[in-house]
Amino acid sequence: MSEQNFDIVVLGGGSGGYAAALRAVQLGFTVGLIEKNKLGGTCLHVGCIPTKALLHSAEVADVSREGAKYGVKSTFDGIDIAAVTAFREGIVASKYKGLQGLIKARGITFIQGEGRLVSPTTVQVGDDMIVGKNIILATGSYSRSLPGLEIGGRVITSEQALELDYVPKKVAVLGGGVIGVEFASVWKSFGSDVTIIEALPHLAPMEEESISKQLERAFRKRGIEHSLGVRFQSVTQNDSGVVVTLENGTTIEADILLVAVGRGAATAGLGFEEVGVTVDRGFVITDERLATNIPGVYAVGDIVPGLQLAHRGFQHGIFVAEEIAGLNPIIVEDINIPKVTYCDPEIASVGYSEAKAAEKFGKDDIATYEYNLGGNGKSSILGTSGSVKIVRVKDGPVVGVHMIGARVGELIGEGQLIVNWEAYPEDIAPLLHAHPTQNEALGEAFLALAGKPLHAM
Repeated sequence: MSEQNFDIVVLGGGSGGYAAALRAVQLGFTVGLIEKNKLGGTCLHVGCIPTKALLHSAEVADVSREGAKYGVKSTFDGIDIAAVTAFREGIVASKYKGLQGLIKARGITFIQGEGRLVSPTTVQVGDDMIVGKNIILATGSYSRSLPGLEIGGRVITSEQALELDYVPKKVAVLGGGVIGVEFASVWKSFGSDVTIIEALPHLAPMEEESISKQLERAFRKRGIEHSLGVRFQSVTQNDSGVVVTLENGTTIEADILLVAVGRGAATAGLGFEEVGVTVDRGFVITDERLATNIPGVYAVGDIVPGLQLAHRGFQHGIFVAEEIAGLNPIIVEDINIPKVTYCDPEIASVGYSEAKAAEKFGKDDIATYEYNLGGNGKSSILGTSGSVKIVRVKDGPVVGVHMIGARVGELIGEGQLIVNWEAYPEDIAPLLHAHPTQNEALGEAFLALAGKPLHAM
């Protein structure tokens, strides 16, 4: 056995892990970064980047169908799935190459192999012992299934969905959260018949209820079917497809079943509990500063209970590197982290929903305003509908921004600043929003909450 020693050892090379490594070397630490698969993790290779590339291909498909609406002669002649795959893989390969070069240029020691925590200061990789004064656990997540529901054959997760070499005629999607509605959106644009099965009362159930209802209306208009409030019971496979049975006896026939019921923490068999790290239902328990119960051992990203988002993991990685350096970084609570769902129409939000704000601040102590994108010039040009909903404490700061419509994910940056800086509508109302942009919809909403609506009653 050989031994390598570093100031910081990072177990996992996804968004949280490589961000921690990059920030740590900036701060003068030596870093060993361990990853069993490819540098970049789930987000780069089977998550955020490839799925958004698919969604862009889907958007182009829809635009080609609608060209006449805009005075452009275009036709939709079908999907060349091999070319779609080549486009997607080209984007991923480019980003992967860039990340590899960055890690090497910064002097980070990249260690390829499966790591296992064997002591509070040591990760074993094969016959090598990788020793660090501090350990950062960043092992990410995996696609979950339901008890008794086996993945295989025509029952697939998002990873297998990315690798399909054909466009299915009919798809059943189990789960109406982010992954489910994004793949449903892609397949519908590609020409599939799609049915979403969601046990909770709404699609995108973690979002503001009024936004979820608008998504449901938009999906119905697009022809995306959905069964809400009824649980999945079973699925059978045959040579031609699957038959999904719900608890109310309803059956849904499709070519494939996509299981999109969330992601679990990838911590099993990695030695965490044996070393004494507190783990609950697979998740590593930390304090608010991401320290575990073992001194010198931290955890970041999807293995820490809360939102499972690449940018949360990225921020966690930077935070822990700065925490180890004694910089006392600012905590950003999950409630104030922006979320985007990239279906058509997009959803973007940050902060408290109206219901959650009422619970926290009191129903009589909050005020809301909803601006319809029908009044926004750029949204009309783009042909999108939707809304911007603002939640504020009465005579107090804005605590929530919730949006639905094409491209609203690009607007959430301003929403994040407003919520995190605890700005008042009166602070924002005097600021200019360029015309004609969708960004003006935010400006109009804040004008209304500040008591001086111009285009609304």
